[in-house]
Amino acid sequence: MTRKSIKLIHEGRYAAEVPVELIEDDTAWSPYLTPADVTKLDIVRLALRRGDIAEAAKHGHVFELTPVAAK
Repeated sequence: MTRKSIKLIHEGRYAAEVPVELIEDDTAWSPYLTPADVTKLDIVRLALRRGDIAEAAKHGHVFELTPVAAK
């Protein structure tokens, strides 16, 4: 059985929400990701790390993080 989920990837001043499918079964490893989704998360992580927002945005929603001053 599979279910849809969102994984959040954070690198530097960027974050991305990447849709993935979690596989659930009766094993101790459940739930786990498909190999294709693991590759997709790695692609997004590396793209964010090098600042390639266009590549990361092909796989999910990308956000630029801005610090907030504490009062």
